[in-house]
Amino acid sequence: MSTACALAAMLALTACRDPAPATPLPTSASPTPAPAANLANGARVIVSGDDAIAETLTWRSPAVALPAVAATDDARARAAMVRALAALRRRAATALSQDRLYEDGDAAIPIYLALIARDADDAAAQTGLQRAFGRMIALGDAALADADIDADALRKARAIAAVVRTVGTGEREAAGLAYLGRVDVADAMWDINEAAERELAAGRLGEGAPGRSSADGALPRFRQALALVPGQARAMQGLAAVESALLRRAEDAAQRSDFVDAELWLQYAGNVRPGFDTVRVGRERVEAIRRAKIAALHDEGMHLLERPNMPNHLKRARQTLADLLLISTPGDASAAALRAKIDLATHYGLMRPGQRFEDALKQVGNGPGMIVVPHGGFRMGARKNEIDGDDAERPQRYVRFDRGFAMSLTEITVAQFRRFVADSGYRPRAVRRGHSLVYDPRGGNFVHRSGVDWRHDYVGRAAADDLPVLHVTAKDAEAYARWLSERSGERYRLPSEAEFEYAVRAGSTTRFPWGEGSPLANTGNFTGARDVAPEGRRWGNAFAGYGDGHWGPAPVASFRPNAFGLYDIDGNVSEWVADCWHDGYRRAPTQGEAWVNPGCRVRVVRGGAWANSPAQTRSAWRIHADADVANAKTGFRVVRDL
Repeated sequence: MSTACALAAMLALTACRDPAPATPLPTSASPTPAPAANLANGARVIVSGDDAIAETLTWRSPAVALPAVAATDDARARAAMVRALAALRRRAATALSQDRLYEDGDAAIPIYLALIARDADDAAAQTGLQRAFGRMIALGDAALADADIDADALRKARAIAAVVRTVGTGEREAAGLAYLGRVDVADAMWDINEAAERELAAGRLGEGAPGRSSADGALPRFRQALALVPGQARAMQGLAAVESALLRRAEDAAQRSDFVDAELWLQYAGNVRPGFDTVRVGRERVEAIRRAKIAALHDEGMHLLERPNMPNHLKRARQTLADLLLISTPGDASAAALRAKIDLATHYGLMRPGQRFEDALKQVGNGPGMIVVPHGGFRMGARKNEIDGDDAERPQRYVRFDRGFAMSLTEITVAQFRRFVADSGYRPRAVRRGHSLVYDPRGGNFVHRSGVDWRHDYVGRAAADDLPVLHVTAKDAEAYARWLSERSGERYRLPSEAEFEYAVRAGSTTRFPWGEGSPLANTGNFTGARDVAPEGRRWGNAFAGYGDGHWGPAPVASFRPNAFGLYDIDGNVSEWVADCWHDGYRRAPTQGEAWVNPGCRVRVVRGGAWANSPAQTRSAWRIHADADVANAKTGFRVVRDL
């Protein structure tokens, strides 16, 4: 390669040089620009331009003192001259052995050049110059080996290049030009890498979408360097630095919960050094950030749901779920769990449908066993063509419960009511009145009997603790619910008429909860044709083929529960509800709340009983009664808001 070609190559390679001042990176120290650098003994390196790395060096051989030429007829002078030249050659050989090749007048090359200038036929000087030149090229190549990251090494290689331009002639020309070409490449590589590193430090990475490249920034410059010198360490390190910066951007985006942006940065990073494992590791870090954020949002949402008294806790939990869904992948288990928990909290508070529980009552043990009734909707009332249907049960309407509620598993028992009376000192109406309505086995009718109250059964005998409490009025039942509320800190009340029918039907739409005909065995305590009173009496209007083994109320939970897990909800005893009586359902509430009028005295009774006809056991059946009435067929159960 000629010098002109080498320079042309250098100019082509360095055409992208950034004219801005260099910003040194920690991995290298940029040369300090200077107008000139003086060397010892008169050697001088001329610096042109603003960039010391791209400087053009001119080397001038330092002066060397040579012995004067002796007269040809002066033998003594000639001998002295010969000795002086021999000493000078020894000085050159010593300098060569010590790698002092061109720095000053005592260096090998200046001495050999001086000797050759004196005598072009000085074979020893020619040989020494050739050896010194070869050694200088070797030292230059050694400097070039470090020139990609070491500015001092590049300076040394450039200084040697200046000497090569002076002495690399003749038989040394080919080796000199080859060396100058290597220096030009190193020079261009330094400029390209330095410009790329400035771009990197400024955050101009030059990333392009996967499969495409950008014309500006650090990445295309490092790639330009590698196209010139494949595998060059500094440029490879630069690529790795660009990749790391892109991965940091991906992680920063992940920390901001912008995982769409994070994925884009990961794709950019994957386009920098395909085949390396760093992007996989970076993706794992991003996914770890995602998982940590998902876990934190899941825990935050659950924390909110566990504090129902916190203002807007459900709204805040739903927003937390929305934030979680934005960063999670489809089918994420944490998102599904939080969504399910929010649905439960929306409809059931801290409960779940079908859950059984007992609330602790201050100083008096636990309240009645409760079960969570699922939320939902149903058609309330009798169908137009329903057998035995009544206008008071119409028009049929759709009622929706957006929130579940808890209902006592059974009717309130004698034992449970006794605890209330003993703790509160409450005097039920039958106690104050001194009588109630009981069943007369002899006549098969209901009659008033003195001395009967909540402590007695359907015929007026002392009642067992596990029987449903009878001889209580609607007001007595409401007093019990208020006591439960005070002792538990929860809101207990009588069920609304809609809640009661919803619980009776438990998803059914037929005339009876179990279907259209007689009930199956063990369904409940109803008037069955096979039932026989102790006195031998049978029912005149009963379910054909059915018998339950009881004449009068049975102990609670004697029969299987319905689909909602409730016992005796349609059978055993009829039950008070919270509604005032209305002759039909026109203008009735549709959200399941009780339909009440302030101060009303006529209340609703719902549910079949041990002495009800089949028509009075239908799911839609309802009847009115004075709120102060007590008898042997009517008890109650309670509900609790969730």
